[in-house]
Amino acid sequence: MSYQQNGASRRHNAGAKRPYHKRNSRANVKSTINPSKFINKAIKPAEQEEYVASHAFSDFGLNAKTTATLAHLGFTTPTPIQDQCIQLALEGKDVIGLANTGTGKTAAFVLPVLEKTNANRQVVSTLILAPTRELAQQIDADLRRFAAGQRIYSTLVVGGANINQQIRQIQRGPHVVIGTPGRVKDLIQRRVLRLSQVTTFVLDEADRMCDMGFVGDIKSIEAEMPKQRQTLCFSATMTPSVQKIVEEFMFEPETVTVVKNATNDHIEQDIIEARDKAHKIDLLEELLINEPYDKVIIFGETKFGVQRLADKLTSNDLTAVAIHGNKSQSQREKALRTFKNGDVRILVATDVAARGLDIPNVSHVINFDAPKQYDDYVHRIGRTGRAGHTGRALTFIEKPAR
Repeated sequence: MSYQQNGASRRHNAGAKRPYHKRNSRANVKSTINPSKFINKAIKPAEQEEYVASHAFSDFGLNAKTTATLAHLGFTTPTPIQDQCIQLALEGKDVIGLANTGTGKTAAFVLPVLEKTNANRQVVSTLILAPTRELAQQIDADLRRFAAGQRIYSTLVVGGANINQQIRQIQRGPHVVIGTPGRVKDLIQRRVLRLSQVTTFVLDEADRMCDMGFVGDIKSIEAEMPKQRQTLCFSATMTPSVQKIVEEFMFEPETVTVVKNATNDHIEQDIIEARDKAHKIDLLEELLINEPYDKVIIFGETKFGVQRLADKLTSNDLTAVAIHGNKSQSQREKALRTFKNGDVRILVATDVAARGLDIPNVSHVINFDAPKQYDDYVHRIGRTGRAGHTGRALTFIEKPAR
């Protein structure tokens, strides 16, 4: 049953009219999605047949140090995307990996990259592009973890961080560069980053990069590389934009598909009707006080609105952290760390800031501002109900009182 405005809120008389005038013109654009699409009775995920891997990590012929590190980290049996992609990549083939977030795809390309780097030791021989700072940072952390003791060096180049420090790191000659398209292109234009020695080009979450408007940047970056190279492209979906990149950038690629059912039928979805912005905040606070949750991500439309909402909740003893485009890299890292660790249970975010995040145990997603596109809605609520669990998604709908 939908949440309705039952009685007076805790702070405002039910009959009081407090028109809310939004200052940001983007926020005035109403969602075009029929509210009925925000409602769904959760269905328990169907039992899926257990995947039987064809390989163990020890079967791939990785160097002794990598094999020992994997064993130390407890990696014995590959996930489906790892099982099917690693051998192809080790053979030097171009690979298209279609897989959801959280399926272990990072190791599917990082392990072959480490093996090739160990063989040639050429600086800036691998470029890995990711849609967001957070995802690029996760890839860099995984690469360093798997490369322990091998003297393979990587550099992270993303927006929101000190570019002069990144320039100095590139000048030291890393083997692997991991970054977001905008910052990588900037460093190329400054003639700091040269890609003439790249032998491996990796696109992670290619569909997200295309959705975020990076197609032009990606093409500009690719033009700086040798045509004779290996390209690995990972994506959750094969959109027309990704298909075009595949056709232009890749040579006779092998396609591996392990995408699971992408529906969100296992997520309980409902709407909350509110008169105006002030009423939405009251209802949100009551929900956070009365509804049991482990972790909740609240989505807002604008950077300013997200920060203001997080500050408002915190001032009312509902401690929240915010991530959005105006936050520095260190601020975003700190916010995500406190949320992942459970020190703070409420994260308020814009769509762009939350792209690529894989945060476990998110029990609720709340759309404080309804998304404009249904694809954005699917992406948002997909942050909950992971790893076979059910989740809950609530979307505010403004319905002025008559």
